[in-house]
Amino acid sequence: MSDVQRGSGGGAFPFEVATKKCGQAEQWSAALQMLRDGIRSGGKVLRGQYIATVSACRKGGQWQRALVLLSEMGESKLEPDVISYNAGISACEKGGQWQRALALLSEMRDSKVDPCSQL
Repeated sequence: MSDVQRGSGGGAFPFEVATKKCGQAEQWSAALQMLRDGIRSGGKVLRGQYIATVSACRKGGQWQRALVLLSEMGESKLEPDVISYNAGISACEKGGQWQRALALLSEMRDSKVDPCSQL
């Protein structure tokens, strides 16, 4: 287990905290691997875990992976919410993909997700 995954006492951090730490350290691949491991283990993967991984990918400039994760959320019955879409839009913005960002905004509206619901 890496230092990112361990707390100061040696116990495991909750997944989202570890994933956020990966994002802060620009270790998007470690965040993605933790998500994949969680899915493979058959444990319940929460929306927040996907969001944290999308955010880590955004920080690492991996907008394509962020979009794949958003798509996978829907396939796993975790419909993206406004926070999820905003993380994806932000990843597209960071990658200079404004057309894809606009497409996500359109998809958000088609899915009846209010882009202003978190304001």
